Amino acid sequence: MRPFTQHDGLVAPLDRSNVDTDMIIPKQFLKSIKRSGFGPNLFDELRYLDEGKPDQDSSGRPLNPDFVLNQPRYQGASVLLARHNFGCGSSREHAPWALDDFGFRAIIAPSFADIFYNNCFKNGLLPIVLDEKVVDQLFAEAEHAEGYRLLVDLESRQVKTPTGECFEFEVDDFRRHCLLHGLDDIGVTLEDADAIRAYEDRRRDSAPWLFGAIGRD
Repeated sequence: MRPFTQHDGLVAPLDRSNVDTDMIIPKQFLKSIKRSGFGPNLFDELRYLDEGKPDQDSSGRPLNPDFVLNQPRYQGASVLLARHNFGCGSSREHAPWALDDFGFRAIIAPSFADIFYNNCFKNGLLPIVLDEKVVDQLFAEAEHAEGYRLLVDLESRQVKTPTGECFEFEVDDFRRHCLLHGLDDIGVTLEDADAIRAYEDRRRDSAPWLFGAIGRD
């Protein structure tokens, strides 16, 4: 998992509430568990004018010109502005996979669905909860100024605007630690790999019958 310390990114405003995980990545594309390759089908029903199919090359499909991510000014966006209850619906982990594969590093919204919020941290994506009035302000600024960017600083827990205005956000210390160091659940476990091996060695010596024919590595 990529570490997240600071990120300066172009902002894309997705001005709709209750965006569910089926809208983020429709069910027909959930055939893989590789965590990659889902970016072309992110917001598939909103981005394209036709119906997407699994394993289809999306490069030649007709785009919806009214959808924010298809507009030239938002190409290359890596910070997503959203509204209330982003990521609601099913618990599919493919939703943050698709957002990450597309290129997003952070999502800012007044609220998130709990499971989606947790899944983001486990996959290197930073979900940021800011007050609704602040989010309204960021939407207005992003829509008014082409090329609008935000600096997301996880170390200081702040979002900084181009004018230098700062908004603090809360994040659990453990989740912050994991993102700063690029640790998913497996990575956190491997931090204690030496202690785990030492325990297994002691256990094998004290109770060899539990290990049967298993030898030392």
